[in-house]
Amino acid sequence: MARLDLSIGSVDLTRAICDIASVSGEEAELADAIYAEIAPLAHLDVHRDGNTIVARTGLGRSQRVVIAGHIDTVPINGNVPTRDVTVDGERYLWGRGTVDMKSGTAVQLKLAAELVAPRVDITWMWYDNEEVDSDLNGLTRLARTRPDLFAGDFAILGEPSDGQVEGGCNGTLRAVVRTHGVRAHSARAWMGENAIHRAAPILSRLAEYRPREIAVDGLVYREGLNAVRISGGVAGNVIPDLCEVEVNFRFAPSRSLAEAEEHVRRVLEGFEVEIVDGAAGARPGLDAPLAQEFLAAVGAEPRPKYGWTDVARFAAMGVPAVNYGPGNPSLAHHDEEQVSYAQIEAVEQGLRAWLTAS
Repeated sequence: MARLDLSIGSVDLTRAICDIASVSGEEAELADAIYAEIAPLAHLDVHRDGNTIVARTGLGRSQRVVIAGHIDTVPINGNVPTRDVTVDGERYLWGRGTVDMKSGTAVQLKLAAELVAPRVDITWMWYDNEEVDSDLNGLTRLARTRPDLFAGDFAILGEPSDGQVEGGCNGTLRAVVRTHGVRAHSARAWMGENAIHRAAPILSRLAEYRPREIAVDGLVYREGLNAVRISGGVAGNVIPDLCEVEVNFRFAPSRSLAEAEEHVRRVLEGFEVEIVDGAAGARPGLDAPLAQEFLAAVGAEPRPKYGWTDVARFAAMGVPAVNYGPGNPSLAHHDEEQVSYAQIEAVEQGLRAWLTAS
C-alpha cells in the first residue's frame, strides 16, 4: 500500500499525493493512504464512507468551519509521475492533479495533522468522484448517509483559485438536443431526410448566442451556452436518421436550476430537448462574519467562480462557502497542469494564520 508522510512540506506532500494515481472511480489506494495517516490522530474523530474520509475536531468551539477537497483527477495522459519545472525563474510542480486539486488536498492534510487546537472547530472532508456525474460524487453519498457532518458556519473548498478567494460558483446544466430524419442510401439522398443537416440551425443559434454578465452580491458572473459534443451517422453510405447535440449551459447563481432549464428550452425552441444533468450554483456568501474574517486574514480580494464546484452543495445546506486553493484554474485538466511552489506555500500559510489566530 502507498504511504504518505504528513510531516513533510506541502510541496513534497503534493508530489507524493499526485504520484498515487487516482482517476475518478480509482481512488481506493489514495483513500487508504490518507485514512492510514489520519485515523490514528488523537485530536480527530474520523469517519470513512467508501473512499470519502471525514475528520472532525471536537473542541467545543463556538463556531465550526468545513474545509473540503476531492482526491480524484481526470484521466492521466502521460503526465505522471510529477516533475519539477522552472518557468521564468519560478519553480513549479508539473503533472496531473497538481492544480485540480491535489495541491489543495495536500495543504489540507498537513494542516489537519498539525492543528491540534485551532481557533474554531474544523471538519475536514476528502472525497471521491468529483470529476464525474454528480450522482457518483462522494459528497452526494455522504449527504444522504450523514448529513450531520455538513454542519458548519462557513465552508472552504480547496479548488484551484490561483491563491485568491473565489465566491460562490456558476450553475451548470447539460442538455441533449435531437433532430430526426429518414435513412436512405447516400447515392439516393432525396429518398431520405438528413438529421445532421437538420441540426444546422441548432449550431447557428448557439454560435449567435451572446452570454450575459450578471452581478450577484457584488461579484460579476459570466454565463455561457455552448455545444460540447455532437453525434450522428450510421455508415459512410447511409443518410443519418438521428443527430444529437450536447449543450452545456453555465449560468449565474441568481438563476435557479428550473430557470436555467426554461432559458435553454426557450433558446432552442422548436427542437427536442432532454435535460440530462444539472446543478444549481451558489451565491458568494461573503457577508457571513467568518467569511469577512477569512478575507481579511488571507488578504484577498474576492472574485467570482465561473466553473461549478461543490461550494454549491454547502450553499444548498445553508452553509456559506468559498473556493480557496493553489493553482491556476485555467490549467485544470490541461496536459501541462502545473502549480507554483510559492502558491502552495502561500495558501498553506494563509489558512494556517486564519485558523490559529487568537
